[in-house]
Amino acid sequence: MISPTILTELISGKLVITVNRPAQMNALNKETLKALEHAILSVYASDNIRGAILTGQGFKSFIAGADINEFIGLTPEKGWDLSVNGQRVLKLIEDCPKPFIAAVNGFALGGGCEIAMACHLRIASENAKFGQPEVNLGIIPGYGGTQRLIQLIGKTRAMELMLTTDMISARQAETYGLVNQVTSSEELMDKAHQILDKILLRSPVAISGIINSVNAYFSEGIDGYINEAEEFKKCFTKNDFIEGVNAFIEKRKPNFYKKM
Repeated sequence: MISPTILTELISGKLVITVNRPAQMNALNKETLKALEHAILSVYASDNIRGAILTGQGFKSFIAGADINEFIGLTPEKGWDLSVNGQRVLKLIEDCPKPFIAAVNGFALGGGCEIAMACHLRIASENAKFGQPEVNLGIIPGYGGTQRLIQLIGKTRAMELMLTTDMISARQAETYGLVNQVTSSEELMDKAHQILDKILLRSPVAISGIINSVNAYFSEGIDGYINEAEEFKKCFTKNDFIEGVNAFIEKRKPNFYKKM
């Protein structure tokens, strides 16, 4: 356990990170965001962790936004710091070379929707709701939501959600391309584990290369094709390539985690 507000459990190489503020609908405060950053960095640092699942405590809420009580008395300068820090933490998720899956188990609003969007995949329960209602508070999304929402669902729909503050259902989110799959609340975590287990059968070198190359498409000043070629070239220096080719020739499943 990293903090009372963030619970972690390592299950067969997968770190399950749970935001644990159910009485506050798992809303983010400074302590929770700091503890979440610590958990994310542990995914980077540990060889025993091959991927992560991020979820919220209970069945009602994934993360219902930021803790608004902490907004009272913010100056423009402190507002800038809050936004930049939040963007930095979420970028750690997005850029992690190991896969992150958001298991969205209820309300994913404001900062919660932004955190889900920073993950590489999103699985939602049927009762999940997504939205960016910040304009109701006289502010805008500040953790990268204005950018990632456009990337995932397009400018027209992103504008509508942010300007009207309408929430969309899990099924609508799936139709929009915001969510990969929808399942029942009871099956949500099992589905997230199944998908991550499937990914973790593949080459970790190649998984990292795909994450880096896809993110390059949205990175200003980076030629995505050049980045792809660099990642492709890198694969030929790794044992994963040898194992993958040998397994194909020998007509067997590759074992990318064996001692080479």
